[in-house]
Amino acid sequence: MTSLHETAPPVILIAEDEEANRQMLLDMLRRDGYEILLAKDGEEAVNLFATVKVDLALLDVMMPGLTGFEVCRAIKVNPETRLVPVVLITGLGSANDRIEGIECGADDFLRKPIHREELSARVRSLLRLKQFTDELESAETVLFSLALSIEAKDPYTEGHCARLSKYSVELASALGLPEDLHVALRRAGVVHDVGKVAVPESILLKPGRLTPEERKIMEQHPIVGERICAPLRSFRQVLPIIRHHHEKLDGSGYPDGLKGDAIPITARIMTTVDVYDSLTTDRPYRSALSSEQAFSIIHEEVRRGWWDAHLVEELRKLIVKAGLKKLIDAFRINGAPLVTRPPEL
Repeated sequence: MTSLHETAPPVILIAEDEEANRQMLLDMLRRDGYEILLAKDGEEAVNLFATVKVDLALLDVMMPGLTGFEVCRAIKVNPETRLVPVVLITGLGSANDRIEGIECGADDFLRKPIHREELSARVRSLLRLKQFTDELESAETVLFSLALSIEAKDPYTEGHCARLSKYSVELASALGLPEDLHVALRRAGVVHDVGKVAVPESILLKPGRLTPEERKIMEQHPIVGERICAPLRSFRQVLPIIRHHHEKLDGSGYPDGLKGDAIPITARIMTTVDVYDSLTTDRPYRSALSSEQAFSIIHEEVRRGWWDAHLVEELRKLIVKAGLKKLIDAFRINGAPLVTRPPEL
């Protein structure tokens, strides 16, 4: 890992309404070689975050207008800045203030009067964690780019990853699954087929039926994908989805031939939306099927024991709801009467 100052110096934002305190913090941190931005109140701090990439924020709690708590909350609810470490500086000693700081997402606290050694040590520690986070995000970006480049090789799979992310998260939400599994499914929608990087294009893009030898190579891609993503600890819940999204409930899937509930619920969700999306998009050997035709085939495969009937039904409800919304929106735009009967699937 590179050191903190091997590239551009980290940018630290100081938000403090008292000029003497701003200057004191500036002098303390400047000695460590950081680039410093100064804000005289909370509103200016929020505006700076919107225009400059900040690596760490020091926020005085008691500022006119927006308090440090409010600025911290604004930073943490924004997906673009939520991972920026925030240190709240306070002269208050009440437990309630500390609890409020924790609830708004603060990463650390400093009590006034501030000692340079403590400030320097805490800033260094938080910036080191931020660097780990940045490197993790860079690794994820590389993986996502690789997965999308594989998708781009086949014109018939354009948008497939984005649709799988969207459908699988919506299905997980309808099932009441926890937020961490939503995140895993969103990521898995993008990288579920990243293992196809090891499949020759002659097999990957073959318009006809694969030979037994070619199928054996193709069926290794979930294992390869899991191996590629395994080093990322943040992908712990993504790995089972990658490995098992081609399993079938009767054990006839691959790569492990798992049966029933041995297949993780997240993998079954991904399988369900993958099958639906494959049937409703164009393929070299057939045109896209309608939702009605797709679910007719899927229900037949449920009877064979391949797919989870409950997940299929929940997905069908979501597709009906989405289709009805499109119809209503279209009729509203055109000024026509609303249709309230959902399309038959």
